Amino acid sequence: MAGAAQTTRIAIWDLPTRLFHWLLAGLIVFAWWSAETDHLAWHKMAGSCVAGLLVFRLWWGFFGGSTARFACFLRGPKTVLAYLSGKTDKTGIGHNPIGALSVVALLLTTLVIVVAGLFAVDTDGLESGPLSAWVDYDGGRLASKIHGYAFEALEILIGLHILAILFYTVIKRRPLVPAMIHGKALGAGDDTPLKPGGLLALLIGLVLGGATAAGLIWLSGKS
Repeated sequence: MAGAAQTTRIAIWDLPTRLFHWLLAGLIVFAWWSAETDHLAWHKMAGSCVAGLLVFRLWWGFFGGSTARFACFLRGPKTVLAYLSGKTDKTGIGHNPIGALSVVALLLTTLVIVVAGLFAVDTDGLESGPLSAWVDYDGGRLASKIHGYAFEALEILIGLHILAILFYTVIKRRPLVPAMIHGKALGAGDDTPLKPGGLLALLIGLVLGGATAAGLIWLSGKS
């Protein structure tokens, strides 16, 4: 019976969380490419869309599906240390304590990149972020440097994220990517399946994120 319980497939990630994950990954790659190839108008548009996604994710982290909520997957230092020491591996569905820290680090670093990019000014002052008029030239240059350094930090975090996925797929025999595609994974018999977020919460999050992206795209066209 215990073995059968361990092979039960349960819902683990809701559709909004999965779409956020893949859209953010795609936009980050596109933003990097557009910056490297000097398509700066596209770069600003990508950054504006990333900002909208982050606003949605922050909202969804409080009012979304159960496994997307910060209160569900963020653990205290005692739980993190117990997991690292191997004293417990029972963490329920969703992110384990280390995965939760990874998610927070990725979100915060991306947020720093976006906020710094809004105020960034290039060397000659010809290209600037949509909110660069709110700071002087030196402030804009500082924001530009933070923007670059934070992206380098994000590259490291993404590399670690990919290595962790490979570790769990190859060593632990727990493929994580399929679950982020179809939303289901193997769970124990006593695991509580995902509780989806409400439609109203989803609509509010979409409006907030969409308005943020549209507003920044409009401001980018004027900067």
